Amino acid sequence: MSLTTEQVLRIAGLARIELADGDVEATRAKLNGIFGLIEQMQAVDTSGVEPMSHPQDVAQRLRTDVATEPDRREAFQRVAPQTEAGLYLVPKVIE
Repeated sequence: MSLTTEQVLRIAGLARIELADGDVEATRAKLNGIFGLIEQMQAVDTSGVEPMSHPQDVAQRLRTDVATEPDRREAFQRVAPQTEAGLYLVPKVIE
């Protein structure tokens, strides 16, 4: 697929991009190069290839999920204006 000059100008108008007269041909060539690359990628037979989440076969080292901070909930709720059943009570702000 290759774009015409009129199509490039229409795309630029839709994208609200102002192209100078001298830039239209350069932009057309760049866009046509991108479409050529896409056509090359679509021509590759990928049947039987499993999708990957990452291009390298790496494993992330994970640390154990252990709480490192002391539980200070009671101290925080003691100084709160109002609490109920472990929750902070706040004034209603949305009707």
